[in-house]
Amino acid sequence: MNSNNEAEFDDEEELHHHDEMEHGEIEHDDKSNPTEHEQDEVAYAEVEPDDTFTHDSPVLIDVDDLSVVFQGQTILQDIDLSILRGQTIAVIGESGCGKTVFMKTLVGLIAPTHGSVSFDGRRFDQMSMTELTQTRKRFGFVFQNAALFDSMSIFENVAFPLRQNEVVPETEVHERVMQHLFEVGLPSEVARKYPAELSGGMRKRVGLARALILRPELVVYDEPTTGLDPIMSDVINELILETRRRYPVTSIVVTHDMHTARKVADRVLMFYPRRRLGVDESQVLFDGSPSDLEHADDRRVRQFVRGEAGERLKEMSLHSEG
Repeated sequence: MNSNNEAEFDDEEELHHHDEMEHGEIEHDDKSNPTEHEQDEVAYAEVEPDDTFTHDSPVLIDVDDLSVVFQGQTILQDIDLSILRGQTIAVIGESGCGKTVFMKTLVGLIAPTHGSVSFDGRRFDQMSMTELTQTRKRFGFVFQNAALFDSMSIFENVAFPLRQNEVVPETEVHERVMQHLFEVGLPSEVARKYPAELSGGMRKRVGLARALILRPELVVYDEPTTGLDPIMSDVINELILETRRRYPVTSIVVTHDMHTARKVADRVLMFYPRRRLGVDESQVLFDGSPSDLEHADDRRVRQFVRGEAGERLKEMSLHSEG
């Protein structure tokens, strides 16, 4: 374990900045744009329940003795777990605990310093670049700030992955784009608009439509409700649930929102910053059902779930005294 506990490394902020640069994201001021509540209500597509996940489901992602070190600082250490096909995992924990690094390692965007990650029985570090590229087409990403291309219409944004990765006639492109916009509750006229004309929640729904256009097996949500009011946050939660019912997907939801974690997840993982743990302490403080969070054995889990400073306040006091 890294001994330099005084060096703060906010992996979340640094990696989000990388995403913004990579995907050309430009933040817009929503104040002059209509909110979802001011838009005409649109009925979501009705779906039948599809319980794709059971505890007998096969393993989709296997994490074996995973450690990740950046610039001499240990971000993740000795992580061992499996994610089953069809499961929805909520990953929670304070900023800087390694949630984003864990997420990116799960999908092969960050190489482990030690250990391995396997997807559908294949280790990422044993794949060729061609195989890795093909495997990533099986993933869909919903970024924290939507990461839409500002110069493209909403239609072009949603169609972009399809045109980049498949050869399909334009009639099919149009059909699939409009169907996915409908499935996330957006009216057809939104297709002609540009990201700057939409509110934050609408852009996130566009991001979800784009993430699903290639019919992925794994969907990764990075802070899907950040910056939204409670009503629109719950709209996003409902869309995550509908996506799971409509498609046979496995979902990983990285979130600070405990309502989201409780509502959408079959299983919750809570990470804790490695630098503040003892040598023999597990970095995953909780791995279980959302219903068990309030009664977790570890008081740090209970305090986090309730929004209480608790142990963190004590740690900050000790640090300032030192």
